Amino acid sequence: MICIKKYMSELKQFLDCTVGVLNYDGIVIDSTDDEMLDTKDENISAVLLAGDQIVKIGTKSYKLIEAKGYDPLVIFIAGTDKAAENYLQLISRCLAASIREENDYHLKEVFLKNVLLENELPGDIALKAKELDIPYAIPRLVMLVKGQSVDSLTLIKTLNEIFPVDKSDYVLPLDENTIAILLDASENHDLDTYEEMARGILAQLVTDHLISARIGIGLIADTLKEAARSYREAVLSLTVGNIFEPASYLMRYDRLGLGRLIYQLPPTLCEMFLQEVFKPGAYEALDRETLTTISKFFENSLNGSETSRQLFVHRNTLVYRLDKVQKITGLDLRNFDDAVLFKIAAMVKRYLERKESSRYYEQDSWW
Repeated sequence: MICIKKYMSELKQFLDCTVGVLNYDGIVIDSTDDEMLDTKDENISAVLLAGDQIVKIGTKSYKLIEAKGYDPLVIFIAGTDKAAENYLQLISRCLAASIREENDYHLKEVFLKNVLLENELPGDIALKAKELDIPYAIPRLVMLVKGQSVDSLTLIKTLNEIFPVDKSDYVLPLDENTIAILLDASENHDLDTYEEMARGILAQLVTDHLISARIGIGLIADTLKEAARSYREAVLSLTVGNIFEPASYLMRYDRLGLGRLIYQLPPTLCEMFLQEVFKPGAYEALDRETLTTISKFFENSLNGSETSRQLFVHRNTLVYRLDKVQKITGLDLRNFDDAVLFKIAAMVKRYLERKESSRYYEQDSWW
């Protein structure tokens, strides 16, 4: 258990005697003396028979503690005098309280995961939230963080440091490289603020731990029950962003634009549209240089002068390339309607290629 390791680590800093924790089989699962780890204490049977009374055997004192949801544990301390007995009483009570707190948080974590994944009955959510002392009727927002699996433990630890458990925000690990952050949005309804927060998280992960991650942000939900919708939006943000903006590490649901619309269209309809816009082999005939020119032309809102300047080419060169596109595809990108049609068709083509490339999804560790 995490709280036992944390508690033993803290004891090492100010206690000058050996303290440890035994499981039901008498194995030392943690101790202030690292050399005792995984060794067996033969006195475990006598200690268990004594119940919750302090037992003194040889040079050690023992005390049994029990916590709901866990097997009995035994705390031992080196020494049998009154001071050792007092220390043992204090340590056992504090550790038992820490275990109960961890157990309560675990129950909350399981419940909130089920809410996000829609595994809870909608009618039960408010009641269970009240039982677990989780506010129900406050706005919430979900950030979904995807990191590399090799750094998952560090990623979870870092996010827990940013969002301490004593706050109303929750860090919920979903799998080895996916973590949902359920944020209390009652004090701030500005999505730009949460975007800045996400950028700060990404910067901290890279700067402090060299962890690469991507974040998808859903919209604010009015109640805990509706947080599942914010979670779905965060998932869709990462999925759609990966298809249409693979170079971006931060995606917001409300800024997915055409990508969200195209992603929700049936593939058959997309294929029909693509066949109507591009003649067979027309798009494939465009070389990399031409495609780069088109992308830059769109970025500059069809402004030829600015596009020429950023590409370091003469205006006539740009005109030549656009004429080439028109000759191959039949679309004049200097015309707004044709430009919109080309943009949408190119996005549809990218979507279909990603959807059909099953090997991409199997090999990509991010998605």
